[in-house]
Amino acid sequence: MLAANLRRARTRRGLTISELSRRSKIGKATLSQLESGTGNPTIETVFSLSRVLEVPISDLLDARPSDGLVTVRGEDVEVLRGEGVDLRPLRRIESGDAVFEVFDQRVRDGGRQDSLGHVGTEHTIVQAGRLGVQVDGREVELGPGDYVGFDAALPHSYTALGGAVRSVLLLQYGADQRLHLSAPEPGVPCAGPATGTGPELAVGNSGRV
Repeated sequence: MLAANLRRARTRRGLTISELSRRSKIGKATLSQLESGTGNPTIETVFSLSRVLEVPISDLLDARPSDGLVTVRGEDVEVLRGEGVDLRPLRRIESGDAVFEVFDQRVRDGGRQDSLGHVGTEHTIVQAGRLGVQVDGREVELGPGDYVGFDAALPHSYTALGGAVRSVLLLQYGADQRLHLSAPEPGVPCAGPATGTGPELAVGNSGRV
Protein backbone atom coordinates (compact mmCIF):
# COMPACT_ATOMS: atom_id res chain seq x y z
CA MET A 1 0.00 0.00 0.00
CA LEU A 2 2.75 2.44 0.95
CA ALA A 3 4.68 1.63 -2.21
CA ALA A 4 2.01 2.78 -4.69
CA ASN A 5 0.91 5.75 -2.58
CA LEU A 6 4.45 7.00 -2.09
CA ARG A 7 5.17 6.77 -5.80
CA ARG A 8 1.89 8.56 -6.59
CA ALA A 9 2.54 11.37 -4.10
CA ARG A 10 6.12 11.82 -5.29
CA THR A 11 4.99 11.99 -8.92
CA ARG A 12 2.29 14.56 -8.13
CA ARG A 13 4.94 16.74 -6.51
CA GLY A 14 7.16 16.35 -9.57
CA LEU A 15 10.02 14.97 -7.49
CA THR A 16 12.62 12.41 -8.48
CA ILE A 17 13.75 9.87 -5.92
CA SER A 18 17.02 11.77 -5.66
CA GLU A 19 15.26 15.06 -4.91
CA LEU A 20 12.90 13.43 -2.41
CA SER A 21 15.93 11.87 -0.73
CA ARG A 22 17.61 15.26 -0.46
CA ARG A 23 14.57 16.99 1.02
CA SER A 24 13.57 14.21 3.41
CA LYS A 25 17.11 13.15 4.44
CA ILE A 26 16.11 9.57 3.63
CA GLY A 27 18.57 7.50 1.58
CA LYS A 28 17.74 6.80 -2.06
CA ALA A 29 18.17 3.08 -1.47
CA THR A 30 15.59 3.21 1.35
CA LEU A 31 13.13 5.15 -0.81
CA SER A 32 13.58 2.71 -3.67
CA GLN A 33 12.87 -0.18 -1.31
CA LEU A 34 9.74 1.54 0.00
CA GLU A 35 8.45 2.18 -3.52
CA SER A 36 9.11 -1.42 -4.49
CA GLY A 37 7.26 -2.69 -1.42
CA THR A 38 10.28 -4.29 0.25
CA GLY A 39 11.05 -1.61 2.85
CA ASN A 40 9.90 -1.45 6.47
CA PRO A 41 9.32 2.25 7.36
CA THR A 42 9.82 3.73 10.82
CA ILE A 43 7.82 6.58 12.36
CA GLU A 44 10.62 8.97 11.46
CA THR A 45 10.52 7.87 7.82
CA VAL A 46 6.74 8.13 7.44
CA PHE A 47 6.49 11.51 9.16
CA SER A 48 9.41 12.87 7.15
CA LEU A 49 7.70 11.80 3.92
CA SER A 50 4.43 13.35 5.12
CA ARG A 51 6.24 16.61 5.83
CA VAL A 52 8.07 16.83 2.50
CA LEU A 53 5.19 15.60 0.32
CA GLU A 54 2.65 17.59 2.38
CA VAL A 55 0.08 14.80 2.62
CA PRO A 56 -1.65 13.07 5.56
CA ILE A 57 -0.09 9.94 7.00
CA SER A 58 -3.11 7.88 5.97
CA ASP A 59 -2.74 9.01 2.34
CA LEU A 60 0.58 7.19 2.40
CA LEU A 61 -0.60 4.17 4.39
CA ASP A 62 -3.90 3.91 2.48
CA ALA A 63 -6.29 3.65 5.43
CA ARG A 64 -9.65 3.36 3.68
CA PRO A 65 -12.93 4.60 5.21
CA SER A 66 -15.70 2.09 5.93
CA ASP A 67 -19.42 2.36 6.57
CA GLY A 68 -21.38 1.04 9.54
CA LEU A 69 -19.79 -0.56 12.57
CA VAL A 70 -16.00 -0.43 12.54
CA THR A 71 -13.92 -2.47 14.99
CA VAL A 72 -10.13 -2.33 15.03
CA ARG A 73 -8.13 -4.65 17.28
CA GLY A 74 -4.87 -3.07 18.37
CA GLU A 75 -3.10 -6.43 18.25
CA ASP A 76 -4.01 -6.76 14.57
CA VAL A 77 -2.61 -3.38 13.52
CA GLU A 78 0.93 -3.08 12.17
CA VAL A 79 2.98 -0.92 14.53
CA LEU A 80 5.01 2.07 13.32
CA ARG A 81 8.06 2.19 15.56
CA GLY A 82 10.22 5.23 16.25
CA GLU A 83 13.06 6.19 18.55
CA GLY A 84 10.76 6.40 21.56
CA VAL A 85 7.19 5.86 20.34
CA ASP A 86 5.03 3.03 19.01
CA LEU A 87 2.09 4.16 16.84
CA ARG A 88 -0.87 2.01 15.83
CA PRO A 89 -3.01 3.64 13.11
CA LEU A 90 -6.61 2.85 14.04
CA ARG A 91 -8.94 4.93 11.88
CA ARG A 92 -9.16 7.55 9.14
CA ILE A 93 -12.24 9.78 9.37
CA GLU A 94 -13.39 12.11 6.58
CA SER A 95 -15.83 14.90 7.42
CA GLY A 96 -16.52 17.47 4.73
CA ASP A 97 -13.17 18.80 3.60
CA ALA A 98 -11.39 17.68 6.77
CA VAL A 99 -9.53 14.44 7.42
CA PHE A 100 -8.80 13.03 10.88
CA GLU A 101 -6.47 10.17 11.72
CA VAL A 102 -6.73 8.30 15.04
CA PHE A 103 -3.67 6.55 16.51
CA ASP A 104 -2.99 4.55 19.64
CA GLN A 105 0.27 6.17 20.80
CA ARG A 106 2.63 4.58 23.32
CA VAL A 107 5.75 6.39 24.49
CA ARG A 108 8.15 3.82 25.85
CA ASP A 109 9.61 4.11 29.36
CA GLY A 110 12.48 6.58 29.15
CA GLY A 111 11.67 7.21 25.49
CA ARG A 112 11.76 10.50 23.59
CA GLN A 113 10.39 11.10 20.10
CA ASP A 114 11.50 14.19 18.16
CA SER A 115 9.85 15.59 15.04
CA LEU A 116 10.98 18.40 12.76
CA GLY A 117 7.31 19.02 11.99
CA HIS A 118 4.85 17.68 9.45
CA VAL A 119 1.50 18.39 7.82
CA GLY A 120 -1.62 18.97 9.92
CA THR A 121 -2.74 19.88 13.42
CA GLU A 122 -1.80 17.50 16.23
CA HIS A 123 -4.00 16.60 19.21
CA THR A 124 -2.93 14.30 22.06
CA ILE A 125 -4.92 13.04 25.06
CA VAL A 126 -2.97 11.22 27.78
CA GLN A 127 -4.59 8.07 29.16
CA ALA A 128 -1.88 6.80 31.52
CA GLY A 129 1.51 8.04 32.68
CA ARG A 130 3.09 11.49 32.50
CA LEU A 131 4.04 13.00 29.16
CA GLY A 132 6.45 15.84 28.51
CA VAL A 133 5.60 17.78 25.35
CA GLN A 134 7.85 20.38 23.76
CA VAL A 135 6.58 22.53 20.88
CA ASP A 136 8.85 25.09 19.25
CA GLY A 137 10.70 25.71 22.53
CA ARG A 138 7.62 25.70 24.79
CA GLU A 139 7.15 22.85 27.27
CA VAL A 140 4.15 21.32 29.01
CA GLU A 141 3.74 18.30 31.28
CA LEU A 142 0.57 16.24 30.93
CA GLY A 143 -1.05 13.58 33.09
CA PRO A 144 -4.02 11.25 32.62
CA GLY A 145 -7.00 13.10 31.11
CA ASP A 146 -4.90 16.06 29.94
CA TYR A 147 -4.92 17.35 26.36
CA VAL A 148 -2.52 19.30 24.15
CA GLY A 149 -3.04 20.60 20.60
CA PHE A 150 -0.69 22.45 18.27
CA ASP A 151 0.30 23.18 14.68
CA ALA A 152 2.18 20.02 13.70
CA ALA A 153 4.40 21.99 11.30
CA LEU A 154 6.28 23.26 14.35
CA PRO A 155 9.21 21.19 15.66
CA HIS A 156 7.98 19.11 18.61
CA SER A 157 8.81 16.17 20.85
CA TYR A 158 7.20 13.72 23.27
CA THR A 159 9.03 12.35 26.34
CA ALA A 160 7.87 9.71 28.83
CA LEU A 161 8.39 11.05 32.36
CA GLY A 162 8.88 8.35 34.97
CA GLY A 163 7.36 5.44 33.08
CA ALA A 164 5.62 4.44 29.87
CA VAL A 165 2.81 6.65 28.55
CA ARG A 166 -0.42 5.61 26.82
CA SER A 167 -2.21 8.26 24.80
CA VAL A 168 -4.52 8.89 21.86
CA LEU A 169 -3.03 10.87 18.96
CA LEU A 170 -5.40 12.65 16.57
CA LEU A 171 -4.01 14.26 13.41
CA GLN A 172 -6.23 16.77 11.60
CA TYR A 173 -5.80 17.90 7.99
CA GLY A 174 -7.48 20.49 5.76
CA ALA A 175 -8.68 20.00 2.18
CA ASP A 176 -5.49 21.51 0.73
CA GLN A 177 -3.37 18.91 2.54
CA ARG A 178 -4.95 15.83 0.95
CA LEU A 179 -3.56 13.70 -1.84
CA HIS A 180 -7.01 12.68 -3.20
CA LEU A 181 -5.99 9.12 -3.94
CA SER A 182 -9.12 8.38 -5.92
CA ALA A 183 -8.06 10.62 -8.80
CA PRO A 184 -4.29 10.77 -9.12
CA GLU A 185 -3.14 12.89 -12.02
CA PRO A 186 0.62 13.02 -12.55
CA GLY A 187 1.68 16.41 -13.80
CA VAL A 188 -1.23 18.30 -12.22
CA PRO A 189 0.07 21.35 -10.31
CA CYS A 190 0.21 20.60 -6.62
CA ALA A 191 -1.09 22.75 -3.80
CA GLY A 192 1.18 25.30 -2.19
CA PRO A 193 2.89 24.84 1.17
CA ALA A 194 0.52 23.57 3.82
CA THR A 195 -0.38 25.79 6.71
CA GLY A 196 -1.57 24.78 10.16
CA THR A 197 -5.28 25.03 10.78
CA GLY A 198 -5.27 24.77 14.57
CA PRO A 199 -3.91 26.64 17.55
CA GLU A 200 -0.17 27.06 17.94
CA LEU A 201 -0.32 25.44 21.38
CA ALA A 202 -3.44 24.68 23.39
CA VAL A 203 -3.35 22.84 26.70
CA GLY A 204 -6.34 21.39 28.51
CA ASN A 205 -6.89 20.37 32.13
CA SER A 206 -3.76 20.43 34.28
CA GLY A 207 -1.11 20.91 31.61
CA ARG A 208 1.32 23.68 32.52
CA VAL A 209 2.91 26.04 30.01
